[in-house]
Amino acid sequence: MVPHTSSTAQHEKISSTLAPGKQMDMSPKMALSSLILLSSVLIPTVYASTALSVATVQTKVLPGRWTYQGCLSELGTISRVFPYEIDWTNNTVDACLNQCAAFGYPAAGLEYGSQCFCGDITDVAANGGHYVADSQCNMTCSGDPTHLCGAAYRLTTYYWNGKMNVWHTPSNTGYYQFLMGGVVVPLMATVGINNKVTFLEKWRTSQFLEFKNSTGAYELDLSLVNDSGRAWREMHVKSDVFCSASIILPDKGARQINIGGWSSHATYGVRLYTPDGRPGVNGTNDWEENYNEVALQRSRWYTTAMLMPNGSILVVGGKADNAFSQPNLEILPRPPGGDTVVTLDFLQLTYPNNLYPFLMVLPSGRFFIGYYNEARILDPVTFRTVVSLPNMPGAVNNPLAGRTYPQEGSAVLLPQHAPYRDPIEILICGGSTPKGVALDNCISIAPETKNPTWTLERMVCTCIGIQSRPDGDQTLSQPSKRVIPCMVTLPDGTYMILNGAHQGVAGFATASDPNFNVVLYDPSQPVGQRMSILNSTNIARMYHSEATLLPDGRVLVSGSDPLTRGYPEELRLEVYIPPYLSQGLKQPQFTITVTDWAYSGQYSIVVTLFQGTTSTMRVSLVAASSSTHGNVMSGGRIIFPDFTCAGSVCTIVAPPNAFVSPPGWHQLFVLDGPTPSHSAWVRIGGDPAQLGNWPNFPDFTRPGV
Repeated sequence: MVPHTSSTAQHEKISSTLAPGKQMDMSPKMALSSLILLSSVLIPTVYASTALSVATVQTKVLPGRWTYQGCLSELGTISRVFPYEIDWTNNTVDACLNQCAAFGYPAAGLEYGSQCFCGDITDVAANGGHYVADSQCNMTCSGDPTHLCGAAYRLTTYYWNGKMNVWHTPSNTGYYQFLMGGVVVPLMATVGINNKVTFLEKWRTSQFLEFKNSTGAYELDLSLVNDSGRAWREMHVKSDVFCSASIILPDKGARQINIGGWSSHATYGVRLYTPDGRPGVNGTNDWEENYNEVALQRSRWYTTAMLMPNGSILVVGGKADNAFSQPNLEILPRPPGGDTVVTLDFLQLTYPNNLYPFLMVLPSGRFFIGYYNEARILDPVTFRTVVSLPNMPGAVNNPLAGRTYPQEGSAVLLPQHAPYRDPIEILICGGSTPKGVALDNCISIAPETKNPTWTLERMVCTCIGIQSRPDGDQTLSQPSKRVIPCMVTLPDGTYMILNGAHQGVAGFATASDPNFNVVLYDPSQPVGQRMSILNSTNIARMYHSEATLLPDGRVLVSGSDPLTRGYPEELRLEVYIPPYLSQGLKQPQFTITVTDWAYSGQYSIVVTLFQGTTSTMRVSLVAASSSTHGNVMSGGRIIFPDFTCAGSVCTIVAPPNAFVSPPGWHQLFVLDGPTPSHSAWVRIGGDPAQLGNWPNFPDFTRPGV
C-alpha cells in the first residue's frame, strides 16, 4: 500500500502572512490572523525513544468546535475524498484542523502520518468515502507521535460541529433575462451620462476574431433594444484597445478615457469620447485619438487607471507589448519636465502575476494597491510605501495563489456611510493558484485600521439538499470556485458576483468549466453569513466577459471569448433582474434640479414613494466606472450620504471631501425600502485638474470644467 502523493509534487513551502500561534477557539470566520503559521511554526518535539506511549486518536482538547468522526477509507473511490492536500513533515491534528477552519472547510482528514486534507462534509458521500474501524487508522502523526494521523488510504477524520458557513437560499433570487443579440464581444462596457452603453472590443487583434469588419467601438441605446437596427450606433477607434484601461473623467462632459492597448502605438494610446445624444436619439461624437499629440510615456498593456483626489489620472503597471514588464507609474495629463515615470520595485518583483493591479483611494487620501498576492498603501505624493499590508491568503494549500491577472479575481470598495467615521473595507473575490486551481473564497480588509488583517469567507454556488451526518442532518451547499469573475456594486449596497470559470487562469484557452451561478454578497450581514445563492444562466461568461450596473438598477451581462473548445465568442446580451426588482414592487421616483455638487453642499430632490415613507428611505451614490478583466476602475465605490426630508422634499448632504469621494460623476439612487429608483447623474467635486480643458488640440473635444 502506498500513500497518496501531492498533485504538485510536494507543495511549495506553505507560508503565512498572518499572525502565528493563535488557537482556532472561535468562529473560523474571524480575521485570518488566527491562522496557524503552517510549516514554519510546526516545531518538532524531541521525544526520548524509550519514553513514548502508545499513540492514540486525538478526540479531546481539540481546537475550536472540531469533533472526531472516525476512520474514513478511500479504498474504491475514484479520487481522494477531500480535495485539498497539504504535506507536512511535522503534521499534527491541531495544525491541520486550524488550517482547514481558517479557510472555511468544515471537514478535515489526516492521512499517512504527514498529510492533511481539507474539504466539505458532502465530499464524503460525493466521492465514495466510507467509515471503517478506528483501528485501521494506525499511523502516528509526523509532528506528534502521541497521536494518530490515518494510514495508507485511511483518514483520521474530523467535522466542525456547527455552522461554519451560512449560505442563504432566499425564495426571491431574481433572474436572468435575454436582452438582445450583440454585434461585438466587448472588452469594456461603460454606461455614459447619456444613459447609453459604449462597448470597446479587441480590434485587429488576432486571426481568431470573427468580426473582421468591426470598427472596434459601438454604442447601445437601451431604449431601442426591440429595434436592433437602430439600437446600435457604429463608432470608431484608431488603434487596438485590447486589454487597455478606462475610467470616467470628472469634466463637464463626463468623457470616457481609454488608455494603453495592444501592439505598437496602441500601447501608448490615449483615447477620449464625450457621450452625447439621448435615449432614442443618436449622438454624433466619436472616439478621438492622436498619438502624435497625446500619448503615454511608457508602452502599456494590462494597465490600471485611477482618478486621484487632485483630479489627475494615475496609470500603474502593465507590460510593454507581450514581452517586458512596466513596473512603474505615470500621471495624465503629463506633468511638465522630462521623464516623470516613477519606478515601483514591488511590481518588478511580482511580475508577471501583477497585471491589472487594483487601485483605490482611501479616506486618508492615500492609495491602496493590490497586486498578485500582496497589497500596500502608498503616499499620494511620493508614491512611496506607507504601509505594507499582510499578504493576501489564497488557497488552503497554496499561499502562492494570486488575485490579479492572470490569476484573476475582482475587487471593490465596501460601502461608506455618513458621517464616514468607520474605516473603509476592500473586498476581493476569486482568483487562482499558479496551477489554475480556482479559489472558492473572498477576502476583505480594512487597510487603515491598526494591525489590519484579512478576513476570509467562502463563496457558495448551489444548494444540494440535506446531508446526513453523525451530529444530525444539516442543510449544506456546494462551494463555488471562481476565476475571471465580475463584481457589480448594486444601489442597495450589496454586490453581485457572477461570470467566470471553476478552473484555470485568465487568457485565451486557459480556463474552462464555466460558473453559471450568481452570488449576492451583503456586507450588512455578519461575517460568514453574507453570501446568498441567486439564479443561474446557461450562457458561459468566461474570459472577456463583463457585468455593468444600468440606470434602472438591472445588471447588463455581456461578452466572453475564451477560445476554448465548445465556448464560442459570445455576442448575446443578457440582463440580470436583482431580487429588489423581482418582487413586484414599484420603483420610486424623484426629480432633481441641481446636478453639479460641491463637497459638503446640500441639494434637494422631490421624491415619490410607493411602498414606504421617507423615514425608511435611503439614498445612494454609485461612482461612475468602467471595468475590464474583473478590475472595476473606480473601485466600485458606493456612498450612503446623510439626508433629511420635509414631506416629499429631501435634502441630501454631499460627501465631505475628495478622499471620501474622489471628484467625478455618480449615479444617484433613491431606495424605497429595498427597491431602487432609476438613477440620475450628479457630479461631485468638480474638475480640480481642469481635465475638461485638456488636451488643447483642435482635433479633441474640450467640454470644459
